[in-house]
Amino acid sequence: MIKFLNLVLVQAMMGLALLLAIPQEAAAQSISDVASIKVDELSDDQVKALVKKAQDAGLGKEALLEMARSRGMAEAEVEKLSDRIEEVAMDSAPARSSSSLSKREPRQQKDYTEIQQGTIAHQGPAAEEKNNPSYFGLDLFYQKERELTFEPNLNMATPSSYVLGPGDLLYVDVYGASENYYESTITPEGNLILENIGPIGLSGLSISEATKVVKNRLSRFYADMQGDNPSTFMQLSLGNVRSIKVHLVGELRLPGTFTLSAFSTVFNALYAAGGPNTNGTMRNIKVFRNNQQVATVDAYDFLVNGKANMGFQLQDQDVIMVEPYASRVTLRGAVKRPMTFEVQPGETFEDVLAFAGGFTDNAYTNKVSVTRFTQKEKTVSDIYNGQFGIFTVKAGDEYTIGTVLNRYNNRVQLKGAVFRAGNYALSEGLTLSQLITRADGLRGDAYLDRASILRTHEDLSTSVIPVNLKAVMAGDQDVSLEADDIIRISSIYDLKDEYYLKISGEVRDPGIYPYSEGMTAEDLIQQAGGFTESASRQDVEIARRIQDGRENGEIAELIPVNLQDGLAIDGNAISLKPYDNLIVRRKPNFALERIVQVQGQVNAPGEFALRDTEERISDVIGRAGGLTGYAYPAGATLIRRTEYFNTESEQYRRQKHLEKLLDRIISQDPSEAQARQMDRLAQETKRGMTEEERRSLIAQSREETLHDISQGEGTSIKIKETEAIAIDLEAIMEQPGSKFDLILEEGDIISVPKQLQTVRMRGDVIYPTTVRYENGRSMKYYIDRAGGFDSRAKRKRTYVVYANGEVARTKSFLGLKSYPKVAPGSEVIVPSKGPRVPLRIGEIIGLTSGLATLALVISQINFNNGSGN
Repeated sequence: MIKFLNLVLVQAMMGLALLLAIPQEAAAQSISDVASIKVDELSDDQVKALVKKAQDAGLGKEALLEMARSRGMAEAEVEKLSDRIEEVAMDSAPARSSSSLSKREPRQQKDYTEIQQGTIAHQGPAAEEKNNPSYFGLDLFYQKERELTFEPNLNMATPSSYVLGPGDLLYVDVYGASENYYESTITPEGNLILENIGPIGLSGLSISEATKVVKNRLSRFYADMQGDNPSTFMQLSLGNVRSIKVHLVGELRLPGTFTLSAFSTVFNALYAAGGPNTNGTMRNIKVFRNNQQVATVDAYDFLVNGKANMGFQLQDQDVIMVEPYASRVTLRGAVKRPMTFEVQPGETFEDVLAFAGGFTDNAYTNKVSVTRFTQKEKTVSDIYNGQFGIFTVKAGDEYTIGTVLNRYNNRVQLKGAVFRAGNYALSEGLTLSQLITRADGLRGDAYLDRASILRTHEDLSTSVIPVNLKAVMAGDQDVSLEADDIIRISSIYDLKDEYYLKISGEVRDPGIYPYSEGMTAEDLIQQAGGFTESASRQDVEIARRIQDGRENGEIAELIPVNLQDGLAIDGNAISLKPYDNLIVRRKPNFALERIVQVQGQVNAPGEFALRDTEERISDVIGRAGGLTGYAYPAGATLIRRTEYFNTESEQYRRQKHLEKLLDRIISQDPSEAQARQMDRLAQETKRGMTEEERRSLIAQSREETLHDISQGEGTSIKIKETEAIAIDLEAIMEQPGSKFDLILEEGDIISVPKQLQTVRMRGDVIYPTTVRYENGRSMKYYIDRAGGFDSRAKRKRTYVVYANGEVARTKSFLGLKSYPKVAPGSEVIVPSKGPRVPLRIGEIIGLTSGLATLALVISQINFNNGSGN
């Protein structure tokens, strides 16, 4: 015992030293990162750690190498890793002795790579699966994502019925009074060779049988293993599992011979072959061993009942035969799996219905229609509910399960202005007044003069029954209802346009507001937040639509409004009508401050408010402290805003008004009447234009406007938000108030740059660049500094853009060109002649023919003149 504890302590110290020797990053590395490992950079300790991690994850050497391949490790690296694992294993293997402790790896599958190649390599889309997706069970073994592999569990206890064969690794443990450990693989001849024991024939024996044989042999060497009271014991266990060869033939997607685990069942083999094809049976799969049938597998038993018969294991050289199917029937309609099913003799429709998962919720279960083949033709029969369990199915049957009728036998519908609209059950003697009572009565906005009942007759024709709803509610008359009646009670607001008011002008929140009877101008102004500072309370009027046309062409009635101080209540105030537009005008001569900016080389740049409407550039420059010593007045510019308006259609304008009205009501705590109005507005705005349609309308309007603007001959005008205006600041400062001194407007920006010392060359010059300005030099000088004109330059169109935005072009008189002067900050632009278009053959022929004709005419004229002389 003390010897055993010392040995455990030594092993623990060795394990601790091993972990300390491994670098931290290698020890923390996950086994899933094996593909990124460089084998040559690993130490022996790191290789051992990697193998241990694989063992902890249930992976043997072959499985580890296969995983490395699947994760992208190069084949050369995989071979290196295999060699290193073997080297480390040999170095670390303990000397074999009877007293050594067994250090066994987890059970592994031999020939793992070969087994995987037999299945994974053949996965892919099956054409027959796409063409015949309705055969029940065919996708069990073959589908796009095959997750159900039936892979055997190698870590389970070895079944006592497991039959040993060549390649199985066996562990023999002797313990008790005597201790020893044997490890050996069954040879191809079927023998287990143990050290100092000799060969033992075990091939073809089960684990339980082999245990008896090995124990009998070892008892010759361990005398205390025999007798009624032995003191030495023996245990036989299976190590690595061998692989077997199984032959799959018949109607399979991929028939052939497959390498499988010795733990495999029929389902493993079928999975490897992709399962039966569309012509193969799923109910009668046969297994042959030594030319004798040993098992029959029904895959439907697994699909329907969950019984996979996993206890029956295949053996080497077994043959699995998948014959063509015998009989199939088809279920269509209201079942959970409307598919084609394989049936066996004696099965009934009830069995097939179970295969289909039963009826759906809306299935008509009292009767099923069946189409059956006879010797000459087809025949149709009906199966009733009580016959499902006795009706025997026949090959080729097609069963159609219908659904319940899409109709109601006791429904009436109530729609419109009631508190609880919807479907109601028709009871005996139900009348319209009773139905309204069940719906908690009429809403206050119900239209009482007329309601309608849409009645459906036996021949499915319909008729409308008008009802005086006021008389019904008063009890003077009533209407008996029938099945499937639809009662419509309109709202008074359904029969007229939605009323609203508009207020515009000098109020704090102009826009669209809901109309209420008895509203006055003061009420509407109060809802709009009151007057603004600029409002004129003496200049308010109502623009009212004229309901009936007038011959004088008048389109609106203008009504002046006299407002009370503080919007006090006035008994004589004018009541507003739907669609009135209350206009509050601005006070005379009232104006908000107008802001302009001065930027650049002035002593006090910034924003300035205009004193009056006549203030000019010189006035604001003076208020800004004048120009600095670095200012370049010749380059000063004035940047001014432009305006661009989009016109809106009446439909779009009305849609926006209704949306604003809806937003206004939603922002408040709406009353019941306003809540109903919100519902109506929501429905109305949904019928309007969508956001995409609005954008399309605006874009179309913009395109049409631009098209109209650019209709000039060969011109195209760009619309900009701002534009630069050239000014002569030197003349402005010398002559304030002159024609050069422009009157400023809101948003103007006066920009005064620094002294400029360069000239930019652009366009068709040899080397477009920026050159230093030299006083007194002509434009030709600067063009030469840029390398001269290019071959395609249009010289006579050369022009200069000065720093303040002014433009001067080249002039020509009697063939002599007069180039404009160049100033600091100028930009010289040389336009191009454009691409040269070569003459086509037809044009050349036409031109040649024309010249020849002209020459002929001239020669005839000369000939005639000569003859006349």
